Amino acid sequence: MNEGWIVGALAALLAASYVNIQVANSEGRDQAISRFFVPVLFGISLLVLWQGIVRGFNVPGVILPAPSDIWARFLASTSILWQDFVQTFVKGALSGYVMGAFAAFATALLVDRSDFLRRGILPVGNFMAALPIVGIAPILVMWFGFDWQSKAAVVVVMVFFPILVNTVEGLRATDMMQRDLMQTYAASYWQSLLKLRLPAAMPFIFNGLKVATTLALIGAIVAEFFGSPIRGMGFRISTEVGRLALDMVWAEILVAAIAGSAFYGAVALLESFVTFWHPSQRRSR
Repeated sequence: MNEGWIVGALAALLAASYVNIQVANSEGRDQAISRFFVPVLFGISLLVLWQGIVRGFNVPGVILPAPSDIWARFLASTSILWQDFVQTFVKGALSGYVMGAFAAFATALLVDRSDFLRRGILPVGNFMAALPIVGIAPILVMWFGFDWQSKAAVVVVMVFFPILVNTVEGLRATDMMQRDLMQTYAASYWQSLLKLRLPAAMPFIFNGLKVATTLALIGAIVAEFFGSPIRGMGFRISTEVGRLALDMVWAEILVAAIAGSAFYGAVALLESFVTFWHPSQRRSR
């Protein structure tokens, strides 16, 4: 055991925690740079603690590799990681996300026009959303093959119902007085939808879209465990676990975390432009 690594890691964690507390309690804590600084420093301190514990207790790499080893593997395998990223995220997760979102929005418009569909589809949607991915993924892989199409199909199933439910609820968010006012102006259904109900539903729609960003990547990765060509994040993780190459597994997890965070951030940024009028956006500025 190397006590120096452990003491150094704990000292770095305490120092970072002290700085974070001071920044969080300062007068400028609500500024954008402070909101960015606190989680970044906290994350770095956790990585330092992780490094110190692994090095200090001489933890074998097959159990838990150090962050430095993971980063070294990441830099040495950029070409492989890029191929896996394109296969899983671009072809599987992103394409399935787009198709599922469009299908959910179109279905929500139909449900909004029909009380029968609302009473029939939404309970089925809640049932489908509760189905375990490990149960439906192998079925869809057998239906659509082992390439990215089956992963996109899994993603469509996973993102469809969260977006559908949020969109339907958003379209019903306006109150009776607002709808009566549109009828007073002799507005048609589509005029009322485009000028009143759809803008009011945007916060709900984006809530569903943001939830679906994480579901899309998870669904694509898990689907690759049940059949995939010789590339993809899920394929690589399952293969490297069998070879006890945990540094490569963590490198793939790092890519997935970066991709998922960037995807969520892009949708949240789009939301800030579309729903700039909403109180939640005004409070975040």
